[in-house]
Amino acid sequence: MLSILAFPFHVLASIIRFVFGTLRIPLPQFPFGSLNFYRPFGNRNTGPSAPYSIADRWVRALEDETGALCLSRARAGRVDAAGPSNALASSTSANLRSRYGSIGGKVLPDFFLGSYEEALQTCQKEARIGCIVVLSDEHDDVAEFKRNTLTDQTLVDLLHANEFIVWGGDVRNREGWSAAQKLQATTYPFVAFVALQPPRNSSFASSSSTRSSSSPTLTILSRHQGSSISSSGPTSATTLADHITNQLLPRVGPFLERIKSAARQRELERLLREEQDRAFEESARRDREKIDARILSEKLAEEERRAKEERKAQEEAERARKEGVKAGWRKWARKELIPSEPTDARDSVRVTLRLPDGQRLVRAFCTTDTVTALYSLVDARLIPAESLPENEKATSSEPGEAGLAHLIESSGDDADSWWGFKLFLAYPRREITWKAAAQLGGIEGLERGGQIVVEIISQRASISEAAEGNDDGYDTEESV
Repeated sequence: MLSILAFPFHVLASIIRFVFGTLRIPLPQFPFGSLNFYRPFGNRNTGPSAPYSIADRWVRALEDETGALCLSRARAGRVDAAGPSNALASSTSANLRSRYGSIGGKVLPDFFLGSYEEALQTCQKEARIGCIVVLSDEHDDVAEFKRNTLTDQTLVDLLHANEFIVWGGDVRNREGWSAAQKLQATTYPFVAFVALQPPRNSSFASSSSTRSSSSPTLTILSRHQGSSISSSGPTSATTLADHITNQLLPRVGPFLERIKSAARQRELERLLREEQDRAFEESARRDREKIDARILSEKLAEEERRAKEERKAQEEAERARKEGVKAGWRKWARKELIPSEPTDARDSVRVTLRLPDGQRLVRAFCTTDTVTALYSLVDARLIPAESLPENEKATSSEPGEAGLAHLIESSGDDADSWWGFKLFLAYPRREITWKAAAQLGGIEGLERGGQIVVEIISQRASISEAAEGNDDGYDTEESV
C-alpha cells in the first residue's frame, strides 16, 4: 500500500531528474533522498545468495537475447573445442554449442556476478575501474544497446584488457533499481564509470561508503545515458571506447597504478614480515628444543647419578650387612666349631698348615673332626679376633653344619667365595673342598696327616684395616 501511494512521487522525481539531466544542471542531493518508498515488485532478494542468482539470471537472459557469450565462457568453449581436458569442460562446451551453435561469434563482457555494492567493493579493494550498466527493457533504445554496444568486439576487448569490473542490472530488479538511484540515472541505457580517486569534493558512487579525508574515495568518473543507435550516440560502442581510451585511462590509470604498486609493496612487505616472523619462530623453536634437550639430558644424568648412588648405597649396606652376619658367625664359630687338640694321638691326624705369609701352623685334629673345623681354624688365623667388630655379637641364626650351609647359600656366594681361600694337600696336590659334615679322616691322603697349603682366592678386606682407611684390602700375611 505504501509503495502504491509513493508511485506518483516517484514518477515526478524521475521527470525532474530527466529535465535536469537534459539541461546538464547538477541535481542537489537531500539527506532523505535515500528514503525511497517505491520498490519494483519483481525479483526481490530472498537470501544471501539472491544477488548472485539475480545477476546470473540477468546475464544468461542477455546471452539468450543477443546470441553472444560472455568472454570467459566463449574462451572456455574454444579451448574445449581444440582439445577437451576433462569431462566437465566437455559438458560445458556441449551446452554452449547447443544454445548458440558456433562459439566463435559475438562475445559479451565478463559481468560481475553479485550485488552492486559488492562490485563497488571489488573496485575499491583491487583498485580497478568499474563499468556500471543499468538497463530498462521499457525503453526502446535498450535492445539496440544490447545487440550492438555490449557485443562490440573492440569495446569488449578494451574492457577486458584493462581489467574493468563490469556490472549490469535491470531497474526491474532491486539491485538495478538501487544502482540507478545512487548513480542518478535519468534515462536508459545508462553506463557509468567509477574508480578510486584522490579525496576531493565529489559525488560518491555509493551512499553507504564513508572514508577518511586522507584516503582515496570511490568516485563517479562519468555518466553516459541515452541512445546508442548512431556511432556518436552517448552509449554507442564507438563513443564509449573513445572515452575510455582518450579520457578515462589517461586520467585514472596512473593513480590506480600507484595504488596497485603501493598495495604490491605492502603485500611484499607483509610477506617479508611473515617470512621474518617464521624464521624468528623457527629459530626460537630450535633454541627451545636445544634448551629442552639440555634440560632433559641434565635431568637424565642427575637421575642416573642418583640411581648409581642409591645402588651403591644399597650394595654397601648389603655388603655391610653380610660382613656383619659373617663377623658374628666368625665369633660364634671360634667358640663352637674349632675343637681343642686331642690328647690321644691314636685317633688323631696332625696337619701342617702353610699360610700365605710363609708361616707354618701345626695342629692336631681328631679323625672325626669335620672339614668345617679345619676351615674355621684357617679363617681364624687369617682374621685375628681383635680385627672383628666389637659390636658384633657371637651368634648364628642356624647353629651347626646345616646352619653354615644355609648361611653360605643365602649369601649368594659359593663356598670358596664365602671362605675366601682354598686348601690343598701339598703332595700329591689335591684340593680339600668344603662340604658340610665331611670328616677329616675320610679325606683321601689325609688319613695319617699331611701338609696343607692355604691359597687366597680373593681380596679379604681386613675389618681393622678398613677402619683405618687402608685401600689395600685384607693383608693375609699378617698373623697373630
